[in-house]
Amino acid sequence: MTNRRTFLNTLAGLAATTGHGLTASPMNDAFEIIQQQIKDGTLESAVLHVRRKQDTFQQAFGKAANADAIFLLASITKTMTATAVMVLAERGELRITDPAMKFVPEFNEGARKAVTIEHLLAHTSGLPDQLEDNAALRARHAPLAEFVQGAILTPLLFAPGTKYHYQSMGILLAAEIVERITKTPLPDFLAREVFTPLEMTHSALGLGRFKIADIVRCQTEHAAPESGAGDPKAASWDWNSPYWRNLAAPWGGAHGSAGDVARFLDSFLHFSGKVLRPETVRLMLQNHSESLGARRGIGFALGPEGFGKGCSDRSFGHSGSTGTLAWADPATDTTCVILTSLPSRISADTILHPVSDVVARSR
Repeated sequence: MTNRRTFLNTLAGLAATTGHGLTASPMNDAFEIIQQQIKDGTLESAVLHVRRKQDTFQQAFGKAANADAIFLLASITKTMTATAVMVLAERGELRITDPAMKFVPEFNEGARKAVTIEHLLAHTSGLPDQLEDNAALRARHAPLAEFVQGAILTPLLFAPGTKYHYQSMGILLAAEIVERITKTPLPDFLAREVFTPLEMTHSALGLGRFKIADIVRCQTEHAAPESGAGDPKAASWDWNSPYWRNLAAPWGGAHGSAGDVARFLDSFLHFSGKVLRPETVRLMLQNHSESLGARRGIGFALGPEGFGKGCSDRSFGHSGSTGTLAWADPATDTTCVILTSLPSRISADTILHPVSDVVARSR
């Protein structure tokens, strides 16, 4: 696009830029927040990608080779899995009001009969975030099928639809439904139906065609508890391990570049029709948990809380425990993607939210 301004690489370049919504000073402030963490030795790698209307800023930091560096996206993956489900909904192969047991018949004991696909995608199914034996499963390199069986059998925490409780296992069962309907592994389905149409050439669920050496290293010494919490004994199954990189967990195993994640978000801001129809996008971005005091769409978190201070109520996106945050705001036609190697236990307060605040307030 000839009228797009792209601002890259240097503070000098930043100081010289002006544009339709990305002025030099706010982007310089965002740059400095991240760069200071690099200088302090706290952060190893990051990429920031911001687009507002026709202006784009992108910057690689630290050990990230360039703006196309590929990161483990963690729970941003959930938005992609939800999109795969909605592709099938558009085709009439499922409805989100369908009970999950229609496609997973063995998920039928007690209150499980009442769990719908919508419940799975909006975190209201009653399933837990992680299985009780999560660490043991990962430690022995269990295949994804064992996680599925565990999710089918694990006790529900509450009656479906009565509470909001963030849970990865609901997303896992939604992914299982996609695979059973299409008879296609979810990584292949996403590649064909989402990543390729959106020209997300640096993305894959699992490693895909990439090698571990192609992916930015996670600073696992600060990892989340369910991912080893930095314990050296977890090295064979933590975020950097071949086991986890290849598992293709539909709740947190996607890899991608900041630019690719921005393309994905942009497809929900601007209805290209390459993946989903406008009415499907609107359905996904509606609040499906409003009566439960939460703001959750289909796969997406809904703002403004959790994104930048200054984001509108129409903003949407997701964060990831590996140190990632991606959001979009239709009110300002802005997408912001921050990918870091520093787990969100630390980077949320020091990088992700401060940078998002700068971006959201810039005009």
